[in-house]
Amino acid sequence: MTDNNENGKELKDAKWYVVHTYSGYENKVSANLEKMVENRGMSEEILEIAVPTEEYTDTKNGKQTVKERKLFPGYVLVKMHITDESWYLIRNTRGVTGFVGPGSKPVPLSESEVKALGVQEKTLPQIDFKVGDVIKVTSGPFESFMGTVDNINFEKAKVKVFVSMFGRETLVELEFNQIERM
Repeated sequence: MTDNNENGKELKDAKWYVVHTYSGYENKVSANLEKMVENRGMSEEILEIAVPTEEYTDTKNGKQTVKERKLFPGYVLVKMHITDESWYLIRNTRGVTGFVGPGSKPVPLSESEVKALGVQEKTLPQIDFKVGDVIKVTSGPFESFMGTVDNINFEKAKVKVFVSMFGRETLVELEFNQIERM
């Protein structure tokens, strides 16, 4: 299997960029971006969105609790292919003040910077099906439906499958662990 997405771009060519946000809006910006990427079908351009955090132990009145705090308040990391459309989408998201870089040109992070920020590269899951295979849905609302694999998205560990519902083929998106090859 190759690491190509449907546009033929190499997934490895995507780079991490730093997006500056209003302080305290990091999670909201991350959620808004994820929704907009899904709604506009841009998951091939904008692959991953991360807000680096760390856990720490807080002691209050003799009680220890584990809490989480943002490593870089005011910043969100985005793994993406820079295109006019992806740049515009991120730049015009509520709470985003801009990309980190000179002027309006985003500068990608180096591999060592990404590792230092604690962003884990996702490993591609091993699967035993390919586009065109007949599968059976094992869990979820379409459990026990049969279908044909149309598209595989390794970055999101999801697969698009045509299932027959009410006498017509319907495209549904499922997670890798919800299907098995027949």
